[in-house]
Amino acid sequence: MNRFKVSKFRHTEARLPRREAWINDIRAGTAPSCGNHIKSSCSLIAFNSDRSGRVGLGPLGCQGQDKVLLCCLGCHPSPTDLVTDLDFSPFDDFLLATGSADKTVKLWRLPAPGQALPSVPGVVLEEDLPVAALQFHPTSDGILVSAAGTVAKVWDASKQQPLAELAAHRDMVQSAIWSRDGALVGTACKDKQLRIFDPRTKPQASQSTWAHENSRDSRLAWTDTQDHLVSTGFNQMREREVKLWDTRLFSSSLASLTLDTSPGSLVPLLDPDSRLLVLAGKGESQLYCYEVAPQQPALSPVTQCVLESVLRGAALVPRRALAVMGCEVLRILQLSDIAIVPISYHVPRKAMEFHEDLFPDTAGCVPASDSHTWWAGSSQQVQKVSLNPARRPWPSFTSCLVPPAEPPADEPQPWEPPVDDIDPSEGFSSPPSSLTSPSTPSSLGPSHSSTSGIGTSSSQRSLQSLLGPSSKFRHAQGTVLHRDSHITNLKGLNLTTPGESNGFCANRLRVAVPLLSSGGQVAVLELQKPGRLPDTALPTLQNGAAVTDLAWDPFDPYRLAVASEDARIRLWRVPLKGLEEVLTTPETVLTGHTEKIYSLCFHPLAADVLASSSYDLTVRIWDLQAGAEQLRLQGHQDQIFGLAWSPDGQQLATVCRDGRVRVYEPRRAPEPLQEGLGPEGGRGARVVWVCDGRCLLVSGFDSQSERQLLLYAAEALAGGPLAVLGLDVAPSTLLPNYDPDTGLVLLTGKGDTRVFLYELLPEAPFFLECNSFMSSDPHKGFVLLPKTECDVREVEFARCLRLRQTSLEPVAFRLPRVRKEFFQDDVFPDTAVSWEPVLSAEAWLRGANGQPRLLSLQPPDMTPVSQVPREAPARRAPSSVQYLEEKSDQQKKEELLNAMVAKLGNREDPLPQDSFEGVDEDEWD
Repeated sequence: MNRFKVSKFRHTEARLPRREAWINDIRAGTAPSCGNHIKSSCSLIAFNSDRSGRVGLGPLGCQGQDKVLLCCLGCHPSPTDLVTDLDFSPFDDFLLATGSADKTVKLWRLPAPGQALPSVPGVVLEEDLPVAALQFHPTSDGILVSAAGTVAKVWDASKQQPLAELAAHRDMVQSAIWSRDGALVGTACKDKQLRIFDPRTKPQASQSTWAHENSRDSRLAWTDTQDHLVSTGFNQMREREVKLWDTRLFSSSLASLTLDTSPGSLVPLLDPDSRLLVLAGKGESQLYCYEVAPQQPALSPVTQCVLESVLRGAALVPRRALAVMGCEVLRILQLSDIAIVPISYHVPRKAMEFHEDLFPDTAGCVPASDSHTWWAGSSQQVQKVSLNPARRPWPSFTSCLVPPAEPPADEPQPWEPPVDDIDPSEGFSSPPSSLTSPSTPSSLGPSHSSTSGIGTSSSQRSLQSLLGPSSKFRHAQGTVLHRDSHITNLKGLNLTTPGESNGFCANRLRVAVPLLSSGGQVAVLELQKPGRLPDTALPTLQNGAAVTDLAWDPFDPYRLAVASEDARIRLWRVPLKGLEEVLTTPETVLTGHTEKIYSLCFHPLAADVLASSSYDLTVRIWDLQAGAEQLRLQGHQDQIFGLAWSPDGQQLATVCRDGRVRVYEPRRAPEPLQEGLGPEGGRGARVVWVCDGRCLLVSGFDSQSERQLLLYAAEALAGGPLAVLGLDVAPSTLLPNYDPDTGLVLLTGKGDTRVFLYELLPEAPFFLECNSFMSSDPHKGFVLLPKTECDVREVEFARCLRLRQTSLEPVAFRLPRVRKEFFQDDVFPDTAVSWEPVLSAEAWLRGANGQPRLLSLQPPDMTPVSQVPREAPARRAPSSVQYLEEKSDQQKKEELLNAMVAKLGNREDPLPQDSFEGVDEDEWD
């Protein structure tokens, strides 16, 4: 496009589909990598699963169908080996290449939907370092390029050996991509340079230039010729930018475009035929579309698209799979946390016909040469095919790299559900798909779920064993309770507490909220007195220094511990009737730390035992009865982000800015009992004991500022995390609230609008995702209330408090069950009496241990659901289709005729007009 020519794509519009067209209920992986996390051929979709080393698979043309069948391919078996990139062959829709952190590139022959998945790859290429990027050759079968460390290799997959090693890079290669004609390879490197290689001529770069001033993730995309390519990256001010390069004048960019400041890397999706460029930012909710042209303006904006969910990855659907009769010029697959969303770009045209100006001939699916011919110097191009439906079908091709397996004659057919078991109400919506991940090869099958709470049928149990585990809390619903229970007109909140602090604390009686007023004031609000607070100043606790953290004593609901920037801990005694006047003198002041205190944590079983961490790099354990420090833990090399007691109170875990997670036995030694690697990012972290004390959950950031969860075995920290789950890109630290009765963890950050729910398991798959809670405005804090505050009659398994800018509102998390008149004992096991101490401080310091007393939550007038006799399933009447099939054609005709006659009524009855009086013939004259 130039300044004197109007673009035919100027009216292109992005169309978001209805939710029925989404591929729902997937479990997408968000581990950091240089890949796009999702790729598409003309037949299949492959995407990163949330389970390490596994790739989710599904058919491309399944949007809007009644059932979407997905499966999971175990590409790289180790739980710590992430799939970093993947790519489909441009000629064979069922040939997939995967790269992983286990230093291998594997080629897989994928079956058609409904057939068994392969258990071993067809080809394995060994790398020296973890693979960062890979791509098939655009014109030759059997050639691909991969990037690992500082080297990019050109492989002959048929011989399983590299043809060339492009090793001119001074840092990690972030992107490696073929030119459209397959002659050149372009690379983007962490040393901020772009390089052009001709691998058949020499392994050194033929051209190089300085690209983006920031070393963060950079990507490349070629246009339809080898003269121009697009790069994305960050400038010195951390702003995302896009540059267009002319390889004939490679010293400077042809055009440059700066977008915004965001931590998510830009994924360039460029269609060479239309030259439409879509920029997809990871962790963002917007797509930018531009038209690329060698003339000015080189990057012309076309349209923008606001997404309904955060983008985790994006892929460009091949041009041969577009709906050309609907003028669909581009289709993007958006990978979100729980769905794949197809986004179509259409050019409005009046006539429903094939428009040759929008759809020029495109590259076919038959390669121009094999690997030997291409390496010998062949530059033959792929024969183009027309997209006109009248000129189909196109020639097909099956690669000989991984030949298709011949199915055995006695191979069982995929399981199909009986027609009568399908709910008729599902005919107007698309039920969620199921992502299976068994360890052995499996076939695809639909998913049925039960939310009755009474039990599941044998067919459902067998299907669950096939599809893998799912959480019984997956349909949990978070609801803000009625406004009558809110505390409103809250003014002057202190939003400067550390990011790892909850920002406020609550017990079953009252809430403590730090205020912005000078002197470190803390307001104490009564939960039993909701409503509008007075406009006048509230009575507060005058702390005397800025508040950094605060916590209620679990065994004394009237004692509040407040940590301050003056390195002191103040213990306040709140009157029985609440705070009615300003208090200036605390009950006790604990001194000993030499720097600002960062966090507080009461012992879960022993009374009067408090742990605190400080900027002086120590953790101190206090006897509140004596008002003195008793134990001091050392070994930290940097700021201590968080600490947590084990459920039995014998051990203490910490997470530190030095990138280490440590576990102490405070009564045994001041040095850590064990330690292991923690989150890579130094922006903040939290730690909590989960799975009955067998595991540690750490929330933090990776090196690319993506929020992530790390699950450790408490007895083997040195072995690294059992599982790593990436969530999203956001500035605030995820604050975990763990419910030991259900095994659920609620995660959110200050300023977030979403609360993540996961059920945690000590074995694979480790994380089971449940429905998230979404709010319309960001919250300033989110804490979990004691279990006794839940309404078990409404199957409420968690009650939380959400702190907003000017109000405090309770949020109830409930599980939909059919027979709520019974006590759901599978949801409410006996809970620990957390408000009664098991030990005194003196006994615990001497080495005594104990277990909390358990309490049943069952109301006296309710029967446990496990004791209810199971009802026999009602016999279903045969469907009308089956009934009609048992009759002859003559019987059907007679029944249909009789039904029509009955509907019309008795034909012998007089008609209404028969009763009208007429006129004489003479009156017509």
